Amino acid sequence: MLHIPMRENHSAQASTKAVILVGGPSRGTRFRPLSLDVPKPLFEVAGHPIIHHCLKAVAKVPDVREVILVGYYDESVFRDFIKDASKEFPQLRILYLREYTALGTAGGLYHFRDAILKGKPERLLVLNADVCCSFPLGEMMRLFEEKDAEAVILGTRVSNDTATNFGCIVSDSHTKRVLHYVEKPESHISNLINCGVYLFATECIFPAIRSAIKRRTTRPRLLSYPSSDNLESSFIATGDDEDAEKSEVLRLEQDILSDLADSNRFFVHETKDFWRQIKSAGSAVPANALYLQKAFQAESPELTAPSATIVPPVYIHPTASIDPTAKLGPNVSIGPRVVVGAGARIKDSIVLEDSEIRHDACVMHSIIGWSSRVGAWARVEGTPIPVGSHSTNIVKQGIKVQSITILGKECGVGDEVRVQNCVCLPYKELKRDVSNEVIM
Repeated sequence: MLHIPMRENHSAQASTKAVILVGGPSRGTRFRPLSLDVPKPLFEVAGHPIIHHCLKAVAKVPDVREVILVGYYDESVFRDFIKDASKEFPQLRILYLREYTALGTAGGLYHFRDAILKGKPERLLVLNADVCCSFPLGEMMRLFEEKDAEAVILGTRVSNDTATNFGCIVSDSHTKRVLHYVEKPESHISNLINCGVYLFATECIFPAIRSAIKRRTTRPRLLSYPSSDNLESSFIATGDDEDAEKSEVLRLEQDILSDLADSNRFFVHETKDFWRQIKSAGSAVPANALYLQKAFQAESPELTAPSATIVPPVYIHPTASIDPTAKLGPNVSIGPRVVVGAGARIKDSIVLEDSEIRHDACVMHSIIGWSSRVGAWARVEGTPIPVGSHSTNIVKQGIKVQSITILGKECGVGDEVRVQNCVCLPYKELKRDVSNEVIM
């Protein structure tokens, strides 16, 4: 670990930039079939794209003026989103920087370090876009100042048996200092896990990444990396040089955080509020519920008022048409131009734009894809996920299946047909009962 001299204690007005890591199309395969039609960061939960929830949290941090989205989607993917977000958050300059290949969570930061360091920000907020939480960035900033930290990581407690699926943090409970960090350890070391939200001192994080790169060249792994002689030139590679690409692919979780733990100035803010990853398509449903519940607690005017047929929290797009006898909620999001017929029942579900739920149909623990239709008296349902579970897989008849039923784009479910615990690819017609299947 490169030694960083002690910094002067800066006031809360110190400049901060934010980076949101959005990934790219070759990842996100677990988000299929939804990611076949919409990039995961732009998929709507609780009435807004996933990335919008990150941006809204960043916009509340007083000294952030610039937000950089880093990923390897085509530039056109975020154009409309950035245009709309710039109007909603006029105090923020929002731009997208495209990687030439998948560079990893640290590689992308380092590749675009000149753009990130422009204006000499002293701190860098880094958020993974596929995280659902209340983003307590203000508390992280206060801890950062109080401890004169090099880095602050957001952590949360999970059950002991699921902790090894995440990055695990061993910390001093009194000082909140991170003593040890291991990404997905083979055995249990802690149930305090990495939430994928960070605050770094810019003078610390980039030298730490550079040290990791140099270490690769002096201690080669199974892959072949470039020699130190051509290391610097590898960072301006255009993607033609395979070795250059390998040298720049770095992950905060595996390559950087354990080194930061060797310093005495890496701290964890433990959130007691909600958190979960949005990795699989099914995980959008519990994320939708968490964001809706947060909006309901905040008395958001976006939500539909409770009534005899609305069990809160429920989000209904203004252009949707809902029969007054249909019962919705809790934890339901209804997209633009959706039509819901008489006597229909919807709970714990996301119904995407231009879909139709016909009279007396039942939709529970499901995602109904764009322009899909569910027939009269049909049932489309998944299995409830236990509160606190971080998986949307369940075992049925000895086979691991998705607990959330997902219909892709333009799917049709016939009248009186029952679909349970299924994932259905786009453009399929379901005319018979089906359960525990992937319908290709």
